Amino acid sequence: MERTLQADVVVVGGGPAGINAAIAAGRQGASTILIERYGFLGGMSTAASVYPWMTFHTEQGEQVIKGIAQEIVERLMAQGGSPGHLRDTVGFVHTVTPYHPEIYKLVAIDMLKEAGVKLLVHSFVDDVEADGGLIRSVQITGKSGHYRVYGKMFVDASGDADVAYLSGAPTLQGREGDKRTQPMTMKFRLRGVDLEAVRRSMIENPDNFYRKTPIAELDRIPLTGVQGFYSEWKAAGVSINRDQVLFFTGPADDEVLVNCTRVQGLDGTDIEDLTKAEEEGRRQVLMMAEFLQKWIPGFAKASISSVGTQIGIRETRRIEGLYSLTIDDVVTGRKFDDVIARSGYPIDIHDPSGKGVTAAWIGGDGAYDIPYRCLVAREIRNLLAAGRCISTTHEALATTRLTPSCMATGQTAGTAAALAVAANAAAADVDVKKLQHALIGGGAVL
Repeated sequence: MERTLQADVVVVGGGPAGINAAIAAGRQGASTILIERYGFLGGMSTAASVYPWMTFHTEQGEQVIKGIAQEIVERLMAQGGSPGHLRDTVGFVHTVTPYHPEIYKLVAIDMLKEAGVKLLVHSFVDDVEADGGLIRSVQITGKSGHYRVYGKMFVDASGDADVAYLSGAPTLQGREGDKRTQPMTMKFRLRGVDLEAVRRSMIENPDNFYRKTPIAELDRIPLTGVQGFYSEWKAAGVSINRDQVLFFTGPADDEVLVNCTRVQGLDGTDIEDLTKAEEEGRRQVLMMAEFLQKWIPGFAKASISSVGTQIGIRETRRIEGLYSLTIDDVVTGRKFDDVIARSGYPIDIHDPSGKGVTAAWIGGDGAYDIPYRCLVAREIRNLLAAGRCISTTHEALATTRLTPSCMATGQTAGTAAALAVAANAAAADVDVKKLQHALIGGGAVL
């Protein structure tokens, strides 16, 4: 027998965007259900070891993402789960925010409980009931069979636009033309790393590292990330289609998170492609660990301590919203009347087929606006998107997909969903001024 549940707001996806959406909706007084397919929260931040969070600040150092996202950081800091925002020693952005994934999982649960949110884990959404431009319910499947979850408003924070796709709402995927997406990456951690040896190598060989690395500061700030070792990579001839080493330090003093594997040409929404990607990603992990141990200073005694539960996915489907953010909007630092979040993260496109990364920085005051219209799905009146699957072009997704930006759009989607329920309005008809007022009241920066 199929069981039923009902709420004002139903959020699908328990990653950073979905967590913040559910907290925000609950705090607005809406009865809220959060659905997550794994047995724990955190999405790519925990299941795929996406680490650290990048970035809450502009290149000039202004913090433009606060609200629930900042509350989470402060709770983590209070529990010894984060040192807070630190200088990015890669130099790609101004700050990174290390965090302990296990502590984050529980901080999220505590905040959801405080907001009155009902959480359902081990629950996979495999069907959406939609009629006349409205979603009536989603079906979840798990150990106890099928549940039918009814709602007034739905937030798609699945990362893959699953709810939008299953509802019949228009979705897009990849870049225009060939629909290729940014590559997937299997991330892993190593313990036993001598980070002082790494630091010395950077200071002694600055030309072997990313051009924006703050070499002159390395003797007085914590080492948070490293991009480079170009000569070692080239000499070793590693058969991974990229051109440098990239890793981030922590959470432990002898620990790094390695972001070097690259699985290209596969579709993260296709189970056969995902099967291939998981295998290839794990093979590359062992290859990378051996390379680091043999070639990179400080890694001789390092060993693998963890590998992502699943491969990390940068890009799959996204909704076709009332507006699609463009690369021009980002690099010009464009401002919108219906702004609901800001971000200082640059364009960061990992080549779908080549070795490199295409980067472009933000002009103006160093931040661009994300308009509310990017969260509003076409053709489905009670559906909002949050996180990686909001409405953008392929190029603009290369900044909005980063976790702090996803947290910010999550807070917006949950707040807007609750306001829509209270006003008995469609997502597109939410009073944007009231929404902006509520977001600012919740600590957001607009």
